[in-house]
Amino acid sequence: MPRYAYVNGRFAPHKQAAVHIEDRGYQFADGVYEVIPVHRGRVVDEALHLDRLEYSLGELSIAMPVSRASMRLIAHELMRRNALTNGFLYMQVTRGVAPRSHPFPKPAPRPALVMTTRQLPVPSEEAIERGISVVSTPDQRWARCDIKSISLLPNVLAKELAASQGCAEAFQIDDEGYVTEAAASNAWIVTHEGTVVTRQLDTDILSGITRLSLQRVIEDLGYRLEIRPFTLDEAYTAREAFITASTQYVMPVTRIDERIIGNGRAGILTTALRQAYTQHVVEQGEGADRFAAS
Repeated sequence: MPRYAYVNGRFAPHKQAAVHIEDRGYQFADGVYEVIPVHRGRVVDEALHLDRLEYSLGELSIAMPVSRASMRLIAHELMRRNALTNGFLYMQVTRGVAPRSHPFPKPAPRPALVMTTRQLPVPSEEAIERGISVVSTPDQRWARCDIKSISLLPNVLAKELAASQGCAEAFQIDDEGYVTEAAASNAWIVTHEGTVVTRQLDTDILSGITRLSLQRVIEDLGYRLEIRPFTLDEAYTAREAFITASTQYVMPVTRIDERIIGNGRAGILTTALRQAYTQHVVEQGEGADRFAAS
């Protein structure tokens, strides 16, 4: 079946979808984005993702291109047209089209809105049990990582480094030796005492939606949680490690820089957290309308 995209007010076949060459997202990376997971045809944590989208836009003085209600309708219609079951919805908003000049154009152009979807396979239990390998790399990103900017070149370089070494992710390390986050996910460890640790929210990391939802799951289950920085050396010697991301949920990390974490398989606590978070996703779906075609 044909695949569709949404671009500035119209649905178009994916291969024909295009934006103006003077869109400021194209020339300046002047925009933000969201990646929203879809599970069994239902959007996961939709309100939280739209909250973060509005925050990022507000920090850049870009207006919402349409109302939240309209954005939801567009998203769900695109999901329906693409028969999206398991995968993600990508939203991108830029400052719009204007002659190339660094300052914000005045008057402000109409913000540009693009949406696409992608179907993703559900990972096998063996793949989850095996976990992923990561490399470490200096954090070279800008000072406002709390904004979900489309300017991702440092992340691209970190991911390319990981791929070149046969790894799936890269832990980014600040000047003091602490892990900030991974290239496209939040980073966590489990200490030998069974305490779950993840870095505090600040301008050095993105406020991950899966991170937020998992934090609530951890608190509900009564596990010990510390919100603090942890060093790369702590990660090397941790009992367990994992990442969280909208497209991966809770994914075990079993190797960092060729060092085996734990016994080299998904840890007991990580496995329990993945199962609990997946149940959170399922329960959300049970309480929502289904918009994708079956």
